Amino acid sequence: MDTPVTRQVSFDTALGRCAVRWSDAGITGVLLPHRDGRPGPAIEDGVAVPPFVRRAIDGMRAVLDGRAADLRDIPLDEAGIDELRHAVYAATRDIPPGTTRSYGKVARAMGRLDHEGARDVGAALARNPFPIIVPCHRVVAANGALHGFSAPGGLATKRRMLELERAPGYGQQSLFG
Repeated sequence: MDTPVTRQVSFDTALGRCAVRWSDAGITGVLLPHRDGRPGPAIEDGVAVPPFVRRAIDGMRAVLDGRAADLRDIPLDEAGIDELRHAVYAATRDIPPGTTRSYGKVARAMGRLDHEGARDVGAALARNPFPIIVPCHRVVAANGALHGFSAPGGLATKRRMLELERAPGYGQQSLFG
């Protein structure tokens, strides 16, 4: 079996320099800025960027600028992604910008009513290769607490992404602060 050819290009956002990788089938990965402050991934010179990648970049920039952008039509190359993760990613893509859902609500949206559903959602999102396009930052604990963000920057990046989207409860000044 031939390994699909992937290409990469970086782009600047309100979060910092990000990058996107793709194959002919769709997006294969999104890279967020490094947590240690190093410059983000380098642009590959001479890469022709197809229209679906340009739409993905424009949409990710919009999300990180606090503007609503629907990224559900961006094709993903999910080769090697198991059935559970595919279902979790599909349910997570339905969470609108500026809102959050609990791990349990994502599990219920997939039809998982068992006690392990929320844990399985968390495990699948910890391996999400498509942050922002699959907006795992919008998935929080049932009490609204931030948990389990494995992308560079960890929970600080997750909180910053929710602040940029103006999600209620994240980054707003307290009335009595």
